[in-house]
Amino acid sequence: MASPDDRLTFPLPRPVHGGGNPFGTHRAAEPVGSLPQPARRVDADFSRLFAGEVLLAVETLNIDAASFRQMEEAALADGDGSDAAVATRVQSTVSTRGKQHNPVTGSGGMLLGRVLQVTPEHPDAATLRPGDKVATLVSLSLTPLRIDTVGAMRRPSAQLDVTGEAVLFASGAYAKLPGDLSERLALAVLDVAGAAPQVARLVSPGKTVLVLGAGGKSGILCAAEAKRRGASRVIGIEAHAPFAKDLAALGICDAVVTADARDPVAVRDAVLAANGGDEVDVAFSCVNVEDAEMGAILSTKDRGTVYFFAMSTSFTKAALGAEGVGKDVDLFVGNGYARGHAEHTLAMMRDMPLVRALFEARYG
Repeated sequence: MASPDDRLTFPLPRPVHGGGNPFGTHRAAEPVGSLPQPARRVDADFSRLFAGEVLLAVETLNIDAASFRQMEEAALADGDGSDAAVATRVQSTVSTRGKQHNPVTGSGGMLLGRVLQVTPEHPDAATLRPGDKVATLVSLSLTPLRIDTVGAMRRPSAQLDVTGEAVLFASGAYAKLPGDLSERLALAVLDVAGAAPQVARLVSPGKTVLVLGAGGKSGILCAAEAKRRGASRVIGIEAHAPFAKDLAALGICDAVVTADARDPVAVRDAVLAANGGDEVDVAFSCVNVEDAEMGAILSTKDRGTVYFFAMSTSFTKAALGAEGVGKDVDLFVGNGYARGHAEHTLAMMRDMPLVRALFEARYG
């Protein structure tokens, strides 16, 4: 294992060892042989690579919203809510675990980087080249990562500029950055790229739709996609008044309600009032706080669908809560990956100028 002083001086190309597993089990250090996401610690020694890996020079981390909020609140509770205090928590996690895997929320984020080396065994070895700018589409909670220095932090987008290195496994999805969007905007959008394609699968013309946390990144994309899919009514719940105002200005919701998603009865009452006294067919929960499960469930009609995209969701609270209130609804756990999701979501930025303008103002 290299010392910290030697980290930036490893020559390229790095030696490549055999035995690389496409799912990354060869990098799991604790417990050995596990998948890298549930592993408590992964091997982030990049003085050598394994077959099938891509080595990246990391430029920006886009931390998962729930994870970033938790670190902000924890730093503030400790008496220092500064950018430096939050960055220190990121560095501590990465140093301890070999990845940005928040031990409280269990979530990570994704990163922007530049390709340094592609091993011959990688599936895209013929097309991926050193120097290519890419955004990883797999969680930082499974991505071996080393941080050398920390630069600017952009809290509205939960982005942190860093120098360091990371490895992408053979099974790890990524997207080459488009030339017509800024890097910061593309990173912010790709962070939640799985949201809109899932809406496209679950919403059909005439459905009524609820989006909790509708004023945030994933919430806006969900509401916009629901409207594009012919939803008869889209109701957005947003607790943050400025975001609620921005959401209303976009015109993608038929009703925007400023309410706390953690108050299930208040959310249900607001939805009934905005939907002619009826519950909705499909609800999407995109909030980045805990205890919002029941607002979505109580507002959805029997045999309806509730999709939890946020990493703050508790399976136990959702499943047992639905049982406790006698709700026969289908509960979906959000999957950040859907085939073609990067292209789908980047296309939305080109097709919806008002949404793009808002995202550029906030995150670009």
